[in-house]
Amino acid sequence: MNLKSRLLSGIRALGGAPFIDYCHYLVVRILKSPANRRFKVQYQDIPLPPTYLVYESFQMDYRRYYLGGQETAKWIKELVSPYILTENLHILDWGCGPARVIRHLPTLFGASHAYYGCDYNPATIAWCQENIKQVSFSLNDISPPLPYDNRFFDVVYGISIFTHLSEESHLLWSRELQRILSPNGILLLTTHGEAFKEKLTPEECRTFDAGKLVIRSKAKEGQRMFGAFHPPSYLRALFGNSGLEILKHIGGKKQAHYIEQDTWILKKISNSHVA
Repeated sequence: MNLKSRLLSGIRALGGAPFIDYCHYLVVRILKSPANRRFKVQYQDIPLPPTYLVYESFQMDYRRYYLGGQETAKWIKELVSPYILTENLHILDWGCGPARVIRHLPTLFGASHAYYGCDYNPATIAWCQENIKQVSFSLNDISPPLPYDNRFFDVVYGISIFTHLSEESHLLWSRELQRILSPNGILLLTTHGEAFKEKLTPEECRTFDAGKLVIRSKAKEGQRMFGAFHPPSYLRALFGNSGLEILKHIGGKKQAHYIEQDTWILKKISNSHVA
């Protein structure tokens, strides 16, 4: 654990994480404003969210929001396509934020499918409903249920959503996602796996190595500064108790300037009756 991580750990322990995060946003907004202005001039016809919505859900960078979201959408299609056996799909972006990814899927998958996004942030959903017309957006709470019928979706994905939820919410949401998936429906999730251990304190590492979920809760659940770190053994047990079969687990790796999250691809067991 490096000096920066130790300092941040101390700040979190004192309850100062939200204030520090907002100060960071203000600094990043200033630093990124020239590049963001250039992007808006270059892509004048593209609706772009307010800066704080972008920062809160990803990074304060319109190019990475839009073009990076496009690449992530292509990545999702590549990963789930081998497991899709039906046409006229219902596809959900669970925790869609300001539509960074879901706005690109109608172009990639085609207009014959139905696209949905949901999020617990009212400002985010209001912006999405006003600006991204090819997707149906819904507001949800930090806890289940979602406003969808049983077995409604063929594909559900959640990019870095479990990474900001409490342990109780892990159990509730794993069962809720199973509920809304159709038989043999596909679920794609990303989590903080083994590669993130360098971010943990020694005590947190011991918890992680014991196969237990590590939670940093000195912030509001669901927000950027609320963190969860996931031993693979913990998630295998969680999914196994939720009527979901693991098709693939891709462990994240440390790259030059960032750490990859783990990727999980799961299938709803067709005869599952988990409530």
